[in-house]
Amino acid sequence: MNEQIELLPVHVVDDDESVRESLSFMLEEHGFTVNDFEDGQAFLEGVDNQLAGCVILDSRMPNLRGQQVHQILKQARSPLAVIYLTGHGDVPMAVDALQSGAVNFFQKPVKGDELCQAIRQGLVQSLANLEISSAQSAYDSLTQREQDILRLIVEGKRNMRIADELCIAVRTVEVHRANLLKKFSSKTVAELAYIYGKLG
Repeated sequence: MNEQIELLPVHVVDDDESVRESLSFMLEEHGFTVNDFEDGQAFLEGVDNQLAGCVILDSRMPNLRGQQVHQILKQARSPLAVIYLTGHGDVPMAVDALQSGAVNFFQKPVKGDELCQAIRQGLVQSLANLEISSAQSAYDSLTQREQDILRLIVEGKRNMRIADELCIAVRTVEVHRANLLKKFSSKTVAELAYIYGKLG
């Protein structure tokens, strides 16, 4: 497993203690770092949903159903990848889960290798989600002037040209360019353009 992925947590959320224990044991044997929670509320209160990782959700649980937990994560723009593992699934439920952005949908019992493969895919996706989320937060923090300069930089325009178009001093453009690189944690304009492109 990729070292960065190996360090990311896998959260098992299931109201059946025996399921939590067996899953946690199996996943730890495969090298995953596992946390387990008895219901959706405990999970939401016990985890920072703005960090990368993967959550394995049961569908039918007391208090909050798996789908409700998934919806709360989506509303929070959480980078966490979601995998459903339920004893009460059907085709419409699976389709709905996947359309809502779940990485996979399994019915109990599940083959360990298939679940581990899905988790690895989920963790890769979660890291990508986190990157986009960080970039979106950085973009949302920009002033209108910074957004205008960023757009022109990404279009490949030189400082002098940008200064002319926006009727500002070249030095002002230089300062904004340096600030933009810093805000987006980019070392080069090419890297900045790549991140900006991911925002669509």
